[in-house]
Amino acid sequence: MSFKNFGLQQELLQAIDEKGYVEATPIQMQAIPLILKGGDVLAGAQTGTGKTAGFTLPLLQLLMINRKNQNSHIVRALILTPTRELAAQVADSVKTYGKHLPLKAQVIFGGVNINAQIKKLQSGADILIATPGRLLDLISQKIIDISHVEIFVLDEADRMMDMGFIPDIRKILALLPKNRQNLLFSATFSNEIKNLAYGFLKSPQTIEAVRHNAPAELISQVVYPVDNKRKRELLSFLISSQKWKQVLVFTRTKHGANRLSKQLTTDGIAAEAIHGNKSQSARTKVLADFKKGQLRVLVATDIAARGLDIDQLPHVVNFELPNVPEDYVHRIGRTGRAGNEGCACSLVCIDEHKLLVDIERLLKQKIPKVVEPGYEPDPSIAAEPIQNGRGNQGRNFKNNSQRSHSPRQNTANHRR
Repeated sequence: MSFKNFGLQQELLQAIDEKGYVEATPIQMQAIPLILKGGDVLAGAQTGTGKTAGFTLPLLQLLMINRKNQNSHIVRALILTPTRELAAQVADSVKTYGKHLPLKAQVIFGGVNINAQIKKLQSGADILIATPGRLLDLISQKIIDISHVEIFVLDEADRMMDMGFIPDIRKILALLPKNRQNLLFSATFSNEIKNLAYGFLKSPQTIEAVRHNAPAELISQVVYPVDNKRKRELLSFLISSQKWKQVLVFTRTKHGANRLSKQLTTDGIAAEAIHGNKSQSARTKVLADFKKGQLRVLVATDIAARGLDIDQLPHVVNFELPNVPEDYVHRIGRTGRAGNEGCACSLVCIDEHKLLVDIERLLKQKIPKVVEPGYEPDPSIAAEPIQNGRGNQGRNFKNNSQRSHSPRQNTANHRR
């Protein structure tokens, strides 16, 4: 379906045309008309489906239709995201599609100087994109007033829950006006997400662009059985022998990401790590270098990589399988985006067999296994307990007793 069929105003259609888009994606075809009607929406959309434009375009149109005071830039739309990277990307989308409109947008997140953000906010904002912690900081300082918000968007709700932001979200909801439009987007619809959604959504229309917890069909998946101590050697071999030019690699821990990136660099493969302990400026530079092709391998932890939007990323590698099966879907969703084919490889040692079984159960399919000659697993090696990076952080955010770390500790660098 063409974007012209949605009844969007000319300024938005011009921005879409300048971006080079013609046909709407399935989530956009479902979301845009419903949002334009003004009702609440509960949307299930995985990464790479075009969901950001799916809510940005109608949000901009509604703000223009209902615009009263031409000179006032009070916060009329609030978009809440779990990480600073995702906040920046959503802000870019708002800027791209709203470039011909007289609306002001501001983005705020932790990890950078708060005074610089306060200075920018002095000129006002019609649209505010924020992470929960920094938003509450600025509200407590009376820098931001969200009592006039007309449209509230909760993006990546499942990751918000994983990161322990639900108490903050409830505080923010309590400060919003009751008469508003609510939009919730989530990659998965767990029972916890549904409970959260129905706690503040009013008779929402539910849409789902991709089958529940299913990876994109354009992603080919493969498992390489290998001993744990030979994973790095096999990864270097695969990157070099198969001439992979751009690879996103996932590890469980920040320390593991740092160690692997240094080892790959020693092997002659340009690699950098990205995680919560890196400064925002360092993360921004590393990501920019990777997107421009100046960096061959980006090694990331789950939280740091959430929301990374990299066009035509060909390869994702699970150097270590995630402890939470749904995170596998989020990880491999970094590739196979916007109609492009992608490949997701997992290096699996005997310690991770149970994790692999859980992932295959979630996917309702077996992932093909390829034993690389010369890297066959040693059958005499026994499985050992996995030292968890995220601990056993499942979807039930209340079950703190099963975690090795609290979600607030794990995400302190994102919140502040």
